[in-house]
Amino acid sequence: MTKIGLLSDTHSYLDEKIFKYFANCDEIWHAGDIGNIQLADKLSAFKPLRAVYGNIDGQDIRIVYPKHLRFMCENVDVWITHIGGYPNNYSKEVKPGIFRNPPKLFICGHSHILKVIYDKKLNLLHINPGAAGKSGYQQVRTLIRFTIDNKNIKDMEIIELKM
Repeated sequence: MTKIGLLSDTHSYLDEKIFKYFANCDEIWHAGDIGNIQLADKLSAFKPLRAVYGNIDGQDIRIVYPKHLRFMCENVDVWITHIGGYPNNYSKEVKPGIFRNPPKLFICGHSHILKVIYDKKLNLLHINPGAAGKSGYQQVRTLIRFTIDNKNIKDMEIIELKM
């Protein structure tokens, strides 16, 4: 069983409450627009970090973190990217790959809009954790916690942080 803390779009702002909310997590996953390498370093010093770079991230982050990250967590095929779209509206860049070889869990950020959608056509769960930072138009900052247990994705919690 692996407990995941998921966030995106921090844009160089790291709320200290994240450490409390992710204290019992085994890993932190960041879906891009980290903002600066110091923020990523702080997260990775706290828990193992899997992250991708986003469109606002500079070379310091792009050297360390990839654009796309595909891996197995327990028995779940996971794909994380920053700009990925969502069911029935996947981005042009990921669409061929997602239809050819769909993961079980597809995670992206970018929109700052929290979404958890099951794609029946591709038999995958799409998650966008919204934005954990203060940059953007969102009214609420959000994080997600969930558990991967063998091949099951369960115990999903949405955490709202005040602006």
